[in-house]
Order: sequence, then structure tokens, then C-alpha cells
Amino acid sequence: MKKILYIIIALAIVAVVIIRLKGNKETTENRVFQYDKEQAIGIQTLVIKSESASNNTFYAGTFEPNRETRISADIQGKITSLKVDVGSIVRTGQALIQLDNSLLKLQQQTVEIQIEGLEADVKRYSVLAKADAIQGVQLEKSELALKSANVQKATLLEQISKTTLVAPFGGIVTAKLTEVGAYAAPGVPLLQITDISLLKFTANVPENELNQFKMNQLYTLSADIYPETSLTGKVIMTGSKSNMGNSYPVQLSVSNTADLKIKAGMFGKVKMKSSDTEDHIIIPASAVVGSNIQPQVYLVKNGKAVLQNITLANRIQNKVIVSAGLVAGDIIVTNGFINLFDGANINIINNSEL
Repeated sequence: MKKILYIIIALAIVAVVIIRLKGNKETTENRVFQYDKEQAIGIQTLVIKSESASNNTFYAGTFEPNRETRISADIQGKITSLKVDVGSIVRTGQALIQLDNSLLKLQQQTVEIQIEGLEADVKRYSVLAKADAIQGVQLEKSELALKSANVQKATLLEQISKTTLVAPFGGIVTAKLTEVGAYAAPGVPLLQITDISLLKFTANVPENELNQFKMNQLYTLSADIYPETSLTGKVIMTGSKSNMGNSYPVQLSVSNTADLKIKAGMFGKVKMKSSDTEDHIIIPASAVVGSNIQPQVYLVKNGKAVLQNITLANRIQNKVIVSAGLVAGDIIVTNGFINLFDGANINIINNSEL
């Protein structure tokens, strides 16, 4: 009797568990969104046509100064005068900084007095030596002393000239690193001069497009901030080693505008004109789905979205050239890919021509 009772209790427990699980399943299914695959999906489409791939390709880059240097003194000395400030335009040979040279000038005067006396001795000893009144060695010593004094004077004059720091080339003072009263020392930068009358423009070019740039060829450039100002640049260097992005630096020499409004560090673009005049199937790159190995697009056929394999020939900025898989007049999906699948019913929201 007890055995039958245990069996009944066990069956009752199992029945309760099954009922509870079934109820939980129904509750879960009711909460989960069930997408209706028969429902039409709203999309945007594009009617493609054959067109020329000729276009202008732009490569971004940065303008750099043609020449830039930091001025430092060759000798030690106290700065007594700063003749320029940041923003000053200087020319080649213009005086920039004056160091204290009063002690050197006093030494110069002392040497000049010595030279004056030695020149007089040489004249007097020359007369006496001709009359055999003195030994010739005295005249020789005076002549050697005079030569030594002249060398000493030349050395002092060279040191005095180095107390005036001049501009090695024309440009603009872009940094002042000292003040009047400070001490200058060899190797310590005092001013920075930047020459932007001639600029260097450096752009990074993908390896498969590097051959478009030829040495000494002319190309059109513009600064991002002055797109209306057209500049001409000549290729002076093409990189021999790629950077981390597997692109190569190409450098062009560019003459600045008369008012020097293109500054070092500005961003710009160099324009490359394409010589391809043949017609191709060109579609937006955003319309391509699938993988790089097998790119695909969604075609619109009989009110449904149909996946179509395509072959890509090249990429032009935000567009791609299709060499196989599409023909002029095909309608492709350009937007509305969420929940879209092969064979889905579609509802065209917007249709345009490329």
C-alpha cells in the first residue's frame, strides 16, 4: 500500500514540474520578439549606370618649413641687446643678438698699441741693420713679434665678430628662448628662425598608388584652411620605406604665397588627376556586404532582396569599381540592411540614380 502511495506522490511531483516548465516556456516565448520574416523591410536603393572612373584623388598631408634652425652663440657672453622678437621677419645677415664685447675691445686696443710699437721697432732696426749698427737677429725678433701681435689682433677681431649673432637665412622668428641679461653659451639655443617662403609638403601614399608620383613632376596642392588658393608643388622625394600603415611618404617642394599665409604645420591636400576615361560600374562602398574574399550586394528583383556575388576592381575614395556581377540598370540596396536577408520581402523607401 505504501509503495503505491510513493509512486502516486512521485508521479504527482513529476506532473507539477512538467506543468511548471511548460508554463515558463510559454511565458518566455511570449516575452521574446518574434520577427516576422514575411514582413516587408524598408530599404533605400540605387539604380546603377555605367560611368567614367575619371576623377580627382586627394592625398592628405602636412606643410613643413623649408628651413628651420635654432641660433646659438659660438662664445660665452652676457646678452646686452635683443634686436628681434617672436614674429619678426629677418633677412640673411641681419643682426639678431648682441653679446657684451667690451673686454675684448679693450684687449684689441692693447694689441694695437703693441703693434704700433713693434712696427716702429722694425723700421728703426731695419735702418740700423743696414748700417751694421746692430745684429740682424734683433731685427728678426722684432719682425716675429709683430707677426705674432697681428695674429693676436686677428683672433680678437674674430671673437668680437662672434659677439654679434646674425641670421643665417631669411625667415621669421618663431621662438625666443632668452632675454637681455642672460648668459649665452655655445650650444644653448637662443632664437629659432623658420623659413616658410618655400615649403615642403609631405603626404602618405598607399603602395599601389606610389607609382603615380614621378620625381620633378608638378602637382596641384591646397591648404585645408585656404581651399580656394591653388599651389604648385614639385616632387623632390618618394619614400623608400613604408610606415606602420603600409604607405610611403611623398614630399613636394611648394612656393608659398606672397603674403606667406600658408604656415608650417597646416594640413593640406595634393590632387592627383586620373587618366582613366573608360566607363565602369561604380557603386558606393557602403553598399557592399559579405567578406573581402567574396564581396556581395543585395539586388532588388520582383520585390525581394537577392544576394549577388560581385568582383571588385578598385576603390576610389568612398566608391568601388565593379568588374563583374552587375550591369547598368541593376537596382541595389544602399541602406536598410538591418534584418535584411537573401529573399526578404522589401519596401523601397527611396530610389535614386548614381
